[in-house]
Amino acid sequence: MTKTPTNPAFEVRLARSDAEIRASQRLRYDVFVRELGADGDLVDHDACIEADRYDPLYDHMILLDHARPEPIPVVGVYRLMPSDRAEQLGGFYTEDEYDLTPLKSSGRKLLELGRSCLHRDYRGGAAMYHLWNKLAAYTLETGVDVLFGVASFHGTDPQALAGPLSLLHHRHLAPEDLRARVQPDHYQTMDLMADADINRAAALRDVPALIKAYLRLGGFVGDGAFIDHAFNTTDVCLILDTARMNDTQRAIYTRELTT
Repeated sequence: MTKTPTNPAFEVRLARSDAEIRASQRLRYDVFVRELGADGDLVDHDACIEADRYDPLYDHMILLDHARPEPIPVVGVYRLMPSDRAEQLGGFYTEDEYDLTPLKSSGRKLLELGRSCLHRDYRGGAAMYHLWNKLAAYTLETGVDVLFGVASFHGTDPQALAGPLSLLHHRHLAPEDLRARVQPDHYQTMDLMADADINRAAALRDVPALIKAYLRLGGFVGDGAFIDHAFNTTDVCLILDTARMNDTQRAIYTRELTT
């Protein structure tokens, strides 16, 4: 059983050095490789680093807990890619899984989110709240209109996830002007159960906390799921349009700027 620290000294900011990025990649290794069984071409098992070709052009938002003894005490990460910078790389990471044509042709400023994870000792507490607050400030400062990225269910059997996937499809499918769709060769429908047959309470319990956080802010999901065998996950594309937020959602999202 893990123990949540009682007196953390949190700081959230963008990584400022290669050493801080490597610390974030070590946390990613702990979560994605050790816990979830992921692998990849640039995963360094000797150095315990989870990396990919997209890392050099991303901003790496890190959550540090200075109460920990490590030299660079990274306990949470988010990887961020604004749309103007994605053009330098030739596209977004998410495009390996989803056709983003509706988003890219919208003329709006996009921000891709990815590789979000927390150290196991910090889950279920205030750590994600601190990351989200800083993320809100970042998006407002940079003029972002739409946030998106893939989020994952553990496992690669869609039938075992029929309830939560169907719930997302029937209740939270993105409007057509934002509806990214799984690449044709990898399309897995999320419409696995009729809406009337879903045990909503049970299905919602099986939705990961990160996805529920997006939904509370008015987020949507794209069309279809992607089965990621390398990461041992079933992925959905989350989309958050800041212009579609209601007053309550916007107040939660922008709280960082008023506290």
